[in-house]
Amino acid sequence: MVKIEFAPINIPLNRRLQTAAVLQWIFSFLFLAQCCMGVYVLAVLSGYWHFAALYGLWLYLDWDTPQTGGRRCAWVRKWTIWRHFRDYFPIHLIKTSDLDPKNHYLFGFHPHGVLVAGAFGNFCTEYTGFQELFPGLTPYLHVLPFWFRFPFFREYAMSAGLVSCSKESVSHVLSQGAGVASVIVIGGAEESLEARPGSLTLQTLHRKGFIKLALKHGAHLVPVFSFGENEIFNQLENPEGSVIRNIQNKLRKIMGFALPLFHARGVFQYSFGVMPFRKPIYTIVGKPIVVEQNVSPTNEEVDKLHQRYLDELNGLFEEHKAQYGIPEQGHLVFK
Repeated sequence: MVKIEFAPINIPLNRRLQTAAVLQWIFSFLFLAQCCMGVYVLAVLSGYWHFAALYGLWLYLDWDTPQTGGRRCAWVRKWTIWRHFRDYFPIHLIKTSDLDPKNHYLFGFHPHGVLVAGAFGNFCTEYTGFQELFPGLTPYLHVLPFWFRFPFFREYAMSAGLVSCSKESVSHVLSQGAGVASVIVIGGAEESLEARPGSLTLQTLHRKGFIKLALKHGAHLVPVFSFGENEIFNQLENPEGSVIRNIQNKLRKIMGFALPLFHARGVFQYSFGVMPFRKPIYTIVGKPIVVEQNVSPTNEEVDKLHQRYLDELNGLFEEHKAQYGIPEQGHLVFK
């Protein structure tokens, strides 16, 4: 029988606010899009069909916005709830080098983790100091186009600075020139199936599309490693070849996103639930790799830059791993 460890009754208010902030984030990630779709369908079927029709027209006219830079809202990014979200883990953003705002950049974020909490906290809110650390840069976090197909939810997602991860979207951001930073979670949905405490496996060896885009736009590459990203959730065992992994892979190919079977703690107890553990996340932004523009790179040029990127990423990890609790024998595994 599982023993349940309940949370104390006398918890400081700030910790309760932190829990509430993360709970709404989990709800938004797992259920808000479906709820928004349900609201729209109900509006169509009820006496509010006029409103639904107007929004449908807006959706038609605005359909490409997630691929053309989105529509961020500084007010949403500065909501106090995101400060509590940051403090729950807490999330830290650490720079290792200045980034000249006269250039444009492509950040490769690793690892994906289950819900990319570090990427969201650092690049979609204003509470980890991105603007102070990198003045003059505007970050754009690229996510699956799937999320922008839901009415109402798409507006909320874009307001935080989320944009599509399609090639067209990344190209549009980078084509704006100086002062922008496209942030791409390189491992994608496939890597989320590897996310569990202690995992150092990255899906990178066959991911070269971001390298081609960096070359075509002359965007400097910046490796980013988020220590602790894999520590905030457990995941049901799903080794390669298992029934669970095979089903997850098939669903990923059909739907375009993965379904990691994750678990951690609850709101009022620490034994089970979908709330993440309170484990610190340290997102280290590496030194930029200078990239000369090449609109028609050869496969050899792409491979050479890709290998250099992996070497820089591995070096960033090795340099900082001891400081953030990784044992000496722990090394990145590129797949």
